[in-house]
Amino acid sequence: MYKAAIVQSFFLTAPFLTWSVVAQPLLAVATEIQPSVPTLTTARQPAISTSDRIVTEPVQVVAAPSVAEQVSPATELTTLEQIDVEAQSDETDVDQTTSVSQLSDVQPTDWAFQSLQSLVERYGCIAGYPDQTYRGQRALTRYEFAAGLNACLDRVNELIAAGTATLVKQEDLTALQKLQEEFAAELATVRGRVTALEARTTTLAAQQFSTTTKLNGLVWFNMTGAFVDGSVTAERRFSENAFAAPRRNPITLAPSTFERQQPEVTASYYTFLTLTTSFTGKDSLITQLAAGNGNSPANQLVSAGFFNSWGTPFLDQTGTLSQGSVVIRELSYAFPIGQSVRLVVGPRINFYRYFDSNRFTFFLTGATSYNSNGSTLSNAVDRGSGAVAIWTINPQLRFTAGYLAENTEFVNSSGGFNTSSNPADGLFNSSNTITGELTFSPSKRFNIRLLYTRSKLKAYNGFIGGTVGEPLPYGYADDGFGGQLNDADADAVVLNFDWLITQGFGIFGRYSYGSTQIDPVNAARSGGSVDVQSIQFGVGLPDLGKKGALGVLSFLVPHDYLSGRRFLLSGAGDGVTQYELEASYYYPLTNNIAIVPAFYAIWNPNNFSSNPTVFVGNVRAQFSF
Repeated sequence: MYKAAIVQSFFLTAPFLTWSVVAQPLLAVATEIQPSVPTLTTARQPAISTSDRIVTEPVQVVAAPSVAEQVSPATELTTLEQIDVEAQSDETDVDQTTSVSQLSDVQPTDWAFQSLQSLVERYGCIAGYPDQTYRGQRALTRYEFAAGLNACLDRVNELIAAGTATLVKQEDLTALQKLQEEFAAELATVRGRVTALEARTTTLAAQQFSTTTKLNGLVWFNMTGAFVDGSVTAERRFSENAFAAPRRNPITLAPSTFERQQPEVTASYYTFLTLTTSFTGKDSLITQLAAGNGNSPANQLVSAGFFNSWGTPFLDQTGTLSQGSVVIRELSYAFPIGQSVRLVVGPRINFYRYFDSNRFTFFLTGATSYNSNGSTLSNAVDRGSGAVAIWTINPQLRFTAGYLAENTEFVNSSGGFNTSSNPADGLFNSSNTITGELTFSPSKRFNIRLLYTRSKLKAYNGFIGGTVGEPLPYGYADDGFGGQLNDADADAVVLNFDWLITQGFGIFGRYSYGSTQIDPVNAARSGGSVDVQSIQFGVGLPDLGKKGALGVLSFLVPHDYLSGRRFLLSGAGDGVTQYELEASYYYPLTNNIAIVPAFYAIWNPNNFSSNPTVFVGNVRAQFSF
């Protein structure tokens, strides 16, 4: 800043300075002339007013022309020596000037007054003659100009040095130096860490994502009891077997039945361990392991083919072929296609992860029983091989479609199941379903879903139904005379909604309709269809008693047969319709532990009007990590 100001002031006063070569005093501090004068160029300065023109070009001090162009070497040397001698001889006659007002021939009206005032009073590098005159009209040689400029720049350097010398005391500098020496090792360590951190930051920038796997666990403890006043009639082949299809009486064609007594209270466990692996940050490989030992008491009362249906909490199950064994329940890979489509492929995809969801019947926090968790008429394939595509059309509209070939974890391939991995059936000649669901969510509080499923059902041991039987939905069907059936085609439609009316109150419901085609092996017997409907309606009470809690009350007609009862080996009963009421309450103790009591009442169990009402109580402890 000093140098820029002095250069500007000096050049403005240069035309005003007039010294004679012999008599004029140089700058008070200019007592030595260098033998050569370099070219000096200042940076571009702001526009400078000089009388009637504006100077905007860089100001340049150019060295004298070459000796050949100007004077002989002898003349130049003589001139330099003369200037030096005259300057020294006059030095004692020059008075130090401290104010421009001391110069009698300099007036405030002079055009260079302000610049001269700056050089005299601010920088102290201009002196007048002993008679207190400046004689600014006298001529200035190039050598005198160079000497004066150099003296003023030297003065500026002195001022800069003096101005900064007191900013930091010497003792402070000494203390800092000692601290540097004392902590030299630590400083070196810090520098090394910073260097390493910079390298790691560079690596992270280049590789913003690395393969990661997250483990999530769920563990459930169950205590369950089923209570009945009297015996329950169940359609079975054997009294203690809820899987084998009944036989028909050759005369009456009525299925065989047994009377079942009240079972004992049970305690069981069930667990999921889910590994979610991502390779890109946008994809997910899901590997879910399951193990359990549950066999809910109500299973002792159901007709054949209805194992794990009415009266059974969904999480009170074994979930594998044998108690305590570990099975891969899910194995699938999901990844995005563009901005709005996500594709899921795999040998064991969970149907209920992608279809028929409902905020009040989600198995972890909502309704707890098998029949109330989802539609009883969809889907025949709980887990299967194939693909599911989720298309988010816009924030309010989503379409999901999938093809799944049966590959269920809890059924035995030796019995003809797991058909997608069986070379005799494979991916496309197995029990399989094609499903499409359209979800409309005009707000976060309301969702409505329309689902359609087209199913191809294998005839196991000549019967349709059982584990892979929806929309029959459960039980078994034959040709009405005890004869076998060919593979069947079936259709199901489900309308499902949930509506959170207020923060603490909501309603939900499902209506399902299914039709299963019956094709007898014996061509002499006519076929037909089993048509059935299911109705569910309920209320949800979020944050009941505590934030995060959920109370649910659900009324359900699980299977109301509209036609085709004559084809049913089990499930037809005596012609009446079973209906159920469930009350459950999810109560979180902590973020990872919850208690879930539930109560069920089942009227006309197994569709027999003569059967007494069955009451089921369940208490579940839920742990998540």
